[in-house]
Amino acid sequence: MNLISLKNIQKIFRDEAQETHALRGVSFDIKEGEFIAIMGSSGSGKSTLMHIIGFLDKPTSGEYFFDNEETSSFDDEKLAKIRNQKLGFIFQAYNLLPRTSVLENVLLPTIYTPGINKKFIEQKARHLLERVGLSPRINHRPNQLSGGEQQRVAIVRALINEPRLILADEPTGNLDSRSGQEVMEILQDLHRDGNTILMVTHEQYVAQCAQRILTLKDGQILTDEIVNHRFRAKDGLIK
Repeated sequence: MNLISLKNIQKIFRDEAQETHALRGVSFDIKEGEFIAIMGSSGSGKSTLMHIIGFLDKPTSGEYFFDNEETSSFDDEKLAKIRNQKLGFIFQAYNLLPRTSVLENVLLPTIYTPGINKKFIEQKARHLLERVGLSPRINHRPNQLSGGEQQRVAIVRALINEPRLILADEPTGNLDSRSGQEVMEILQDLHRDGNTILMVTHEQYVAQCAQRILTLKDGQILTDEIVNHRFRAKDGLIK
């Protein structure tokens, strides 16, 4: 079953001097439970595509179906609800609030979730933090953590509302090789648990941890390939 279907998505940025065609008729589907990597050189359109899929930007034309609904008519309130409750974001720069604890950062997306049981959700957050090895750091602030630890906090924050889709934008980009390997181990574990993951990366070995790789060039899909020999991060294949 398709969670997302993109049909002839185009994105044009205009200013007084020129038009820039960031996406030129991109079409593909994301099935529930897939782990897809998007690759491409700088300017290929991969970040623009990620922003459109994450409802952080809108296409100039084309159709975007999310959970069998065409999204062009969604108002700001519905888009905000989807971003909060159905999408989990993992950013290269972590985007943690510096003056709040690890636990408080994880719980941030739940502030706007109606009817939530605060005791239950805090227990869930603690369990997830334990799963990624961060129980001893639960009351620390981000500046007391390593980069890899901060990214693990960001992953748990992305999971707290049980999203339909996890969007990971260069999740290993700011990390050393060992921390990057640990993050990819977590993402592969999440995928094995049934989570749907879309990841942007410029590293081939990171992309090889996914099931499928889309390569963009000049705003178009150059290749869409199944990964026949997947890297298993826990085997230490990320170097």
